[in-house]
Amino acid sequence: VDVVSKVVSIQVGQVRAWGAEFASASQEAAETTAIFKTAVAGPVEAKELGLAGDQQADLRHHGGRDKAVLGYAAAHYSLWKQEYDWPELEYGGFGENLTIDDCDEQAACVGDVYRLGDALLQVSQPRQPCGKLNRRWGRSDLVKLVLQLGRSGWYFRVVQPGLIAPGDLELVERPHPEWTIVRCHDVFLNRKSSQRREEARELSQLAPLAQAWKEDLDADL
Repeated sequence: VDVVSKVVSIQVGQVRAWGAEFASASQEAAETTAIFKTAVAGPVEAKELGLAGDQQADLRHHGGRDKAVLGYAAAHYSLWKQEYDWPELEYGGFGENLTIDDCDEQAACVGDVYRLGDALLQVSQPRQPCGKLNRRWGRSDLVKLVLQLGRSGWYFRVVQPGLIAPGDLELVERPHPEWTIVRCHDVFLNRKSSQRREEARELSQLAPLAQAWKEDLDADL
């Protein structure tokens, strides 16, 4: 499969407490987060549970083998900056580990296997952004906008651990070209509607789909 994208930046982050500057009337609860990511030049070891030096605070909703590495389209950054007067937004601002050029939610498909450095990464599911993204940027509507605009990002599992660095992201396998990230997300979010039930059933049977998504789909079918 002759498709090559490019990882333009790699980010990792450690668990930290929210500072007072991130509190608001509706979000006063003390909590921890690892949404703040810092760029690293590489090489970085991609392991089964994520990148070396990267952590997740909420292990119930983040991390694990099916959500080891988060990818986000580099092209979205210029759009966010232009559309929402957001000059301070930089790569990693959406909490992603890999910022990727020439690939987005309309191109990446569940089951895709990519080679990056010595590692092989497989697309497992769309990212479902949580409220911490709103709090990170002080924008109460950000998660809603991310979903409306189809700029969610997507998760990889690490099927072959190895060292990675910014550079070519080579597609080596695409078993389900019909199941783009944007379609998966649309079907998942509308899975209870009678019009999407058959698609939701088909999606739930995809072998590479993250186990948590399979369970959620099966519970509603």
